[in-house]
Amino acid sequence: MSAAEDATPVSAAEAAALFEELHSAPALVIAVSGGPDSTALLALVARWRAARKQGPVLLAVTVDHGLRPESAREARAVKRLAGELGIRHRTLRWTGSKPASALQEEARRVRYQLLAAAARGAGAPCVLTAHTLDDQAETVLLRMARGSGLSGLGAMARQTLLPITGLNTAGPHRTRAGDKKIGIVLVRPLLDLPKARLIATLAAMGISFADDPSNRDPRFTRPRLRELMPALAAEGLDARRLALLARRLRRAEATIEAAVDAAATVVADTPANERGPFTLDAEKLSGLPAEVALRVLGRAIARAGDEGPLQLGKLEALHAALRGAMVDKIRLRRTLAGALVTYSGGRILVETAPPRSKSRARRALTTRQHGRRGGSDRR
Repeated sequence: MSAAEDATPVSAAEAAALFEELHSAPALVIAVSGGPDSTALLALVARWRAARKQGPVLLAVTVDHGLRPESAREARAVKRLAGELGIRHRTLRWTGSKPASALQEEARRVRYQLLAAAARGAGAPCVLTAHTLDDQAETVLLRMARGSGLSGLGAMARQTLLPITGLNTAGPHRTRAGDKKIGIVLVRPLLDLPKARLIATLAAMGISFADDPSNRDPRFTRPRLRELMPALAAEGLDARRLALLARRLRRAEATIEAAVDAAATVVADTPANERGPFTLDAEKLSGLPAEVALRVLGRAIARAGDEGPLQLGKLEALHAALRGAMVDKIRLRRTLAGALVTYSGGRILVETAPPRSKSRARRALTTRQHGRRGGSDRR
């Protein structure tokens, strides 16, 4: 697509195609920060819904993280615009203390949980966000820099499940740790559109938007990557090429996952419940392609453990240690992500680690990470 086409406003027909799959939902939550992308999403969804006799009830939600003095004013501006478009609006606030490091990552996690809780309260099965083609390209670069595997390099999918978990919120959607998780679908309908087209759409509709200076703050990774994009595009590695890479990797990911499904039925004993313990046939596991074997092992660890995401590098190291133990015919016991993995007699047992083992693992992790926060190589 040419630069001129990139600056073409999104037509009503295009928007109808983007949102058509959502027409049967009883309600939709639209995440609107007030920036150009989310403001364009709000305007496009409002125009689409207004053209239909029947369709979902719309709720625009702004999450005020309280990190900038302008944020409250921007939330009020979104509320005014939503009112002009005939859409109900809510502002949710991130209360409590803010972390000294990894602030953007924590803000993103809280934002998604607040949005999911708002969707549950509104009876909406979906939350719509305004991620664009440019965001997708930046995500690919970010995950390359962090050493992600195939799953991570697939970047963002059009739809993702957002479970509701315990969080600290203001308002009626407060939840507690231990509350039942309800799957809310995060939908990114604008993922194939460049940001320039959204800005052109707002210009054509006469709608203004807020400018968040943190999007240009070099202290954060994404703005630094954003600065590299023109130079990469000059070499042919533009946003569309990076997004194409992500789509192809997600296609390969689906193929590998199908192979893992089949392999797991052969290698693993059927567990009594989904949290294990799991027993794997070590010889059959070692006969699988390395990527498939890693994922079969990783699935068992993720289900038996309870200490958060499993990092690819650590899983690879454990897999190598298990192969070494098989060759040397020795017993091996390791903990990873809250799971205890034991190799003995040709079998690999994966079970929830006892409290003492998990406590030691947490202390070791804290010691290694003290004073630094690095990128993860999660899958």
